[in-house]
Amino acid sequence: MDTSFLELRCKEVVNVVDGRRLGHIVDICFNLQSGCVQGIVVPGEKSFWNVFKSGMELFIPISQIVKVGEDAILVELYGTNNQGSYIMNTNNKKKEK
Repeated sequence: MDTSFLELRCKEVVNVVDGRRLGHIVDICFNLQSGCVQGIVVPGEKSFWNVFKSGMELFIPISQIVKVGEDAILVELYGTNNQGSYIMNTNNKKKEK
């Protein structure tokens, strides 16, 4: 199946383990040497107290993607209370000039 980033980012990402909606794709990570997709990035969890806080995003490895459907992307993430290994801090990204 061929698809574009624009089509993918319109699909909602859903965790099949607990049914939680994780949001829409904000980025895709590639390995430049092999040209392979490493995973997708979705917005981090928001709560009442950190609604305006930005910079935390959730990286989902390609191995955790179960199915890409017409309306949603299904992923399999266990340990929803301890996803520290998947959280990316985007405030520390280097900006290229």
